[in-house]
Amino acid sequence: MTDNSVADKPTLVLLHGWGVNQGVWQSMRQRLPGDISVLTPDLPGFGSAAQFPQPYTLDTLCQQLAAQIPDGSAVCGWSLGGLIAMALAKRYPAKVSKLALVAASPCFLAQTGWPGMAPSVMQQFASALSDNLQQTIERFLAIQAMGSDSAKADTKALKQAIMAYPPAQPQAVAAALQLLAQTDLRAEFSALSLPLAGFYGRLDSLVPVKLVEQLQQLQPQGRFTILPQASHAPFISHPDAFLAWLQQWLSPSGSNSITG
Repeated sequence: MTDNSVADKPTLVLLHGWGVNQGVWQSMRQRLPGDISVLTPDLPGFGSAAQFPQPYTLDTLCQQLAAQIPDGSAVCGWSLGGLIAMALAKRYPAKVSKLALVAASPCFLAQTGWPGMAPSVMQQFASALSDNLQQTIERFLAIQAMGSDSAKADTKALKQAIMAYPPAQPQAVAAALQLLAQTDLRAEFSALSLPLAGFYGRLDSLVPVKLVEQLQQLQPQGRFTILPQASHAPFISHPDAFLAWLQQWLSPSGSNSITG
């Protein structure tokens, strides 16, 4: 991780998603300016974070992450990382000065009147995990880049980046999937009072773009950006647009009304 010992540097925390590790942020970290201290912690049980909390809950995950994050950080979470970032902001408000969500939802599973992942899709992932963990992760990576002009290359780049770190622990992968299936933070999300922004892909098959309307209703002051040609991993498929959005979100004004 980048050294954040320089006190006058603002800290950006990037949280990865399900089944992967901090490697997904590798190319983005290289492009961020040096006046920002960047932390990319692995979620417990993924990558280099070997310590597996028992029980594997949002409370225990946030407790471990809070110990690694300085107060007043700008926290940006992708997918599962976004869900955890919401919980972190609620449970440890001193740690999070502003929150950004990338292809994330406070409730990933579809509910009545709430767009989300179909229960059958979630169940397919759960069933496949016990059969072939690596194959399931690779299938998930392929979904990330669907819809982009360079989907095959994007998937290869994503796979190479995460392979630079230890593979996820099978029990962590399964427990994290359970969190995605069972967690509903809509009330907590609505109650957040910090600056909030979101970045979503119109072609995302896991987090439907219709969700953005619902998020805007829950957080009227939030600023949500939709990239027309992006899918579930816009920072991989459209790095320039994502970097512009991220830097604008990090700016003192925090205005992010970019529409790709």
